[in-house]
Amino acid sequence: MTATPTSIVLRPGHVTLADLRAIAAGGVRLTLDAAALPAMQAAQAAVGGIVEADEVVYGINTGFGKLASTKIAHDRLAELQRNLVLSHSVGTGEALGDDVVRMVLATKAISLARGHSGVRPALVDALLALANADVLPVIPAKGSVGASGDLAPLAHLACVLIGEGFAKVGGQVVSGSEAMASIGLAPFVLGPKEGLALLNGTQVSTALALAGLFGAESVFAAGLVAGCLTLEAIKGSVKPFDARIHEARGQAGQIAVAAAVRGLLEGSAIDPSHPNCGRVQDPYSIRCVPQVMGACLDNLTHAARVLQIEANAASDNPLVFTDTGEVISGGNFHAEPVAFAADILALALAEIGAMSERRLALLLDTGLSGLPAFLIRDSGVNSGFMIAQVTAAALAAENQCLANPSSVTSLPTSANQEDHVSMATYAARRLLDMARNTGVIVGIEAMAAAQGMEFDRSLKSSVLVEAQFAAIRARVDFLEQDRYLAPDIEAMRIWAQEGSWPDPLVACLPSYQ
Repeated sequence: MTATPTSIVLRPGHVTLADLRAIAAGGVRLTLDAAALPAMQAAQAAVGGIVEADEVVYGINTGFGKLASTKIAHDRLAELQRNLVLSHSVGTGEALGDDVVRMVLATKAISLARGHSGVRPALVDALLALANADVLPVIPAKGSVGASGDLAPLAHLACVLIGEGFAKVGGQVVSGSEAMASIGLAPFVLGPKEGLALLNGTQVSTALALAGLFGAESVFAAGLVAGCLTLEAIKGSVKPFDARIHEARGQAGQIAVAAAVRGLLEGSAIDPSHPNCGRVQDPYSIRCVPQVMGACLDNLTHAARVLQIEANAASDNPLVFTDTGEVISGGNFHAEPVAFAADILALALAEIGAMSERRLALLLDTGLSGLPAFLIRDSGVNSGFMIAQVTAAALAAENQCLANPSSVTSLPTSANQEDHVSMATYAARRLLDMARNTGVIVGIEAMAAAQGMEFDRSLKSSVLVEAQFAAIRARVDFLEQDRYLAPDIEAMRIWAQEGSWPDPLVACLPSYQ
C-alpha cells in the first residue's frame, strides 16, 4: 500500500479518495489550493451586492425552510445566521468518531471553496485550521434525515466556529470558544448566508459513507485472504478461478477477484499435491468466490465513484453563480446519491460476511472439510471453534437486518416543505457497525482456516498466503485445547479491519487507484 502523505493540497473538485483516507487517519496537514481563492471572493462579493441593493433572496435575507417568504431586516442578518446555527443544534447520541469529523471538516472546506457558497475565505481557513490542529467539533451522530443537508450535525460543527458548542482539544472536551482560542482565532460573527452555507450540505453523510467504504475495502481484502486460507486448508480446487471462466461472463469485479485469488495462490505447493483427489466441485462459498465477491467489488467501485464526486461537490443552497450574478435555489443538499451508495455498500458488507460465515461452517464440518470436527483434536472434551461459529452466525444475521435499504424510508419534515428526504446519514452510519461485524466474522474464519492448515504442514502455500498465515499466528496461537477465545477474536477483528494487504488485493480496491 502507498505511504500516507504528510501534507495535502486540497483542489476543490479534484480531491481523491486516497487523500480522504489519509485525512481520516489524521496527522496530515491540509492547505487549500490558492487557485480557489478568486472564485470564493467573487461569490462573497455577489452576496454583499445583494445585501446592499436590498434584493430579496432566499437564504441571504429571508427566513429558512417554511419561513422562506419572511423578509429579514438588514440590521438583523447577523442575528438571523447565529440563530440558524443555534436552533439547528439539536443532535443526539454518541459523538461521531475522530476519523469522520476530520473528513467532515475537510469536505465542508472543499464544498465552500468551490466558489458557489458566498462565504468569506476566512471560514474555510478556520475549518482547515481546526483539522490541522486536530481540534475536532463534538458532533452527535443522530438527528439528520439527509436532506436540506445534514442540518443538525453540521450545526454542531458551525457552533464551534461561533464560539458555542463543544470540541475535543488534545482528547479533552472544551467549549467552542476555548477550541477557537486554541487555534488562535476569535469566534466568528457570521455574515449573510454564512450560517446557511455551513449547515446545508451532505458532508456528514458523505464522511460516514466514506468511512464505511474504507471499512468495507478492508474486510473485502481480508475476506479474500481468509477464503484462500480456507481453500488451502480443505485442499479445495483452484479450477473455478481459471481466467477463461470469468472472461466468458465478462463481469469486471468477478474477473478482478479471480485474478486476485490466482495472484495470492501463485506458487502454492498445496494445490498441485491433489490433482486426482476427486474433489470435483466445492460448495458455493468456495467455488463462487469470484462471482459473489466480484459483485461486492462492483458495488464498492460504484459507491467509491459516487462518494468521490460528492466529497468534492457544492451541496449547499442557494448557490451563487458569479458569471451571471444569479443566486439560484435548488436541492443539491438532498443526499440521495449518498443514500443509494451507502445502501449498496451495506449489501456488499452483508454478503462478504455471509460468504465468510459459510466457509467457516464448512471448515468445522468434518464430513465436508476432511478436517477434525470443530478443528480440535480432542473433540468432545473440547468444543474447538464450535461456538465461535455461532458468534459469526449471529453477526451475519445482524448484518442481514442492517442491510435493509435506508433510502426508501423517507419521512416529511418542516411542515411538508421538505416532503422527501434521503435518510442518507443513517444509511451511512450503520455501515460502521456492519464493517465491524464483518471484520469479526472474517477474522474468525481466517483464524479457523489457519488452524485447519496446521493439521497438515507437510506442504506450504504461496509466499503471499504464508505471509498472511504468519501474520495470523503472530496474533493468535494454535488452539490445542479450549481456551478463553474472546481476546483472539478481537485480535483477528483488528487484523481484518486494519491489516496490510498484498498487492493483488490492493490492485482491486477502488480507493487505492
